[in-house]
Amino acid sequence: MDEQHLYILWMTADADTAVGMAVTYAKKSMARGWWERVTVILWGASERLAAENAEVQNAVKEAMDAGVRFTACVAYARDLGVVEQLEALGIEVAQQGEALTALIQNKQNLITV
Repeated sequence: MDEQHLYILWMTADADTAVGMAVTYAKKSMARGWWERVTVILWGASERLAAENAEVQNAVKEAMDAGVRFTACVAYARDLGVVEQLEALGIEVAQQGEALTALIQNKQNLITV
């Protein structure tokens, strides 16, 4: 178990919540040393939001510059037709089901937005 790794499961399509909580908290966590590593997992509606919203894209890029890792669910990204847009932002697009299950089963630090 990696006690200094925070995972944020970002599912909301609400831009204010996405930028104001999920992405900003991830960025500040790295910048202020609250966590050694932060990974944001985009799932569902958040993937479309990140692919289409310029404000969200800028926030994601700033968080990446601070060291936050972003990954997205490939199944949803394919269904939504946003794989290329997410990859162009530097977001890894990969299988997430087993990885998320392992995080939960291993009681990793996980919050959902």
